[in-house]
Amino acid sequence: ILGEHLRICPQGYTCCTSEMEENFANKSRSEFEAMMKEAGRSVQVTLTAQHRSFDSYFQDLLNKSEKALYDAFPSMYGELYTQNMKVFKDLYSELRRYYRGSNINLEEALNEFWTHLLERLFKLMNPQYHITDEYLDCMVKHAEQHKPFGEVPRDLKVKATRAFIAARSYAQGFLVGSDVVKKVSQVSLSHECTRAIMKLMYCPHCRGMSSVKPCNNYCLNVVKGCLANQADLNTEWKYLMDSLIVVADRIDGPYNVDTVIGTIHMRIAEAISNLQENKDSITAKVFQGCGNPKISTKSSSSEDKKRRGKVALEAKSSAQALEMLVLDAKGNLTALKTYWITLPSSLCKKVMASSAADDKCWNGMTKGSYLPEVMGDGLANQINNPEVEVDITKPDMTIRQQIMQLKIMTNRLGNANIGNDVDFQDASDDMSGSGSGDSCPDDVCGKRLSKSPSTRQPETHAIPKQSGHGINGASSRSLPSAFLLLLSVAFIAAQHLWR
Repeated sequence: ILGEHLRICPQGYTCCTSEMEENFANKSRSEFEAMMKEAGRSVQVTLTAQHRSFDSYFQDLLNKSEKALYDAFPSMYGELYTQNMKVFKDLYSELRRYYRGSNINLEEALNEFWTHLLERLFKLMNPQYHITDEYLDCMVKHAEQHKPFGEVPRDLKVKATRAFIAARSYAQGFLVGSDVVKKVSQVSLSHECTRAIMKLMYCPHCRGMSSVKPCNNYCLNVVKGCLANQADLNTEWKYLMDSLIVVADRIDGPYNVDTVIGTIHMRIAEAISNLQENKDSITAKVFQGCGNPKISTKSSSSEDKKRRGKVALEAKSSAQALEMLVLDAKGNLTALKTYWITLPSSLCKKVMASSAADDKCWNGMTKGSYLPEVMGDGLANQINNPEVEVDITKPDMTIRQQIMQLKIMTNRLGNANIGNDVDFQDASDDMSGSGSGDSCPDDVCGKRLSKSPSTRQPETHAIPKQSGHGINGASSRSLPSAFLLLLSVAFIAAQHLWR
């Protein structure tokens, strides 16, 4: 029949009624969106599997260290352990909470552990004295110079904080990547794209050419036009993948989680041994600085009755398992780097488009060659797209938000790479004003971020909410930054006027 009634397909002779054309349009739309979600799901599966593998490995390391402590310490230290079990349990609990995303200052948590342990052990090792809380406060103030636990607290703080910061950021990076893909894959097609996809996939049927497949370059122009906003994720997505790879190297290298996390119990045992061996000299120094405490009237067991048996504490290395985890992750991350710009080609293969040289393919009007050139990637390159009308002045806001989430996570990984902590709370302090392509992976990013690990409060950035991960909250922390910015502008203006 004559095709004057058709709104999408060429209006020559046709096999389709208006209703059939509408049905084909709906069918092509649902099929294309399903292909998009399926492609996204495969990426999500890869990223969540990597997260699950590392998370399981890391939690297992922590659990084994805690179990080794619980198994060995009673026979090693007797009452020193049994009367202070809560101090050790609280430490491991805090470490787990931090790793899972709680807003905890890790260095402060470790400092509190050593302080509480010292207070308890000092009282237990001097049972003949009545030691008040005020006296303990004085003793703690002198502890830094006496180093009752030797160099262990300082050494463990440096190594553990770096390892935990890297591990937490690394695990979170996989979840953020997966979350971005999920949200972007749910972005629906525009009206213009629905028409273009219908013309690509089902107009050949209306022309009686159901066996003729779309020309490959024709398909690429349609899909690049429809996924122009998605392609703009490419730069930040690549930076995230690169940053995860670099932090993976840190986890299996300088910040080796197997060595650090798997030996926490051994370092604690070493610290307690240092205290026991130097008990007399440390006690004398404390008495000298804080005065002699009163003799206790309560009868107490002698310190000599406490056991000091040497129990072999071992850390079963899982370095090979960590190495395999990192190698597997790096392979997958490298493969995913170009996901957003190779997506059009992948989808066109599923549409079974013909090769570019084929002159017997569907070119949008009839069976023949497709002459227009293929557009570039991204929104800005679609201004002259011959197949899809794309308004390059109106970017998709959902996708722009996800680009910002990628920037935030990449920045966090850049900090983790150099041992600096970042919270999940307030996006106002993050890369405000940075344009697309401004952020960068690790060694590039790290150099322009914080300079060295320190005890300062962690920086804060918003992270997409995950089940059991991250902390939501808002604050006015950006006000000081805004105020300083205004002062800077005023100062520059004053200089200009003075000249």
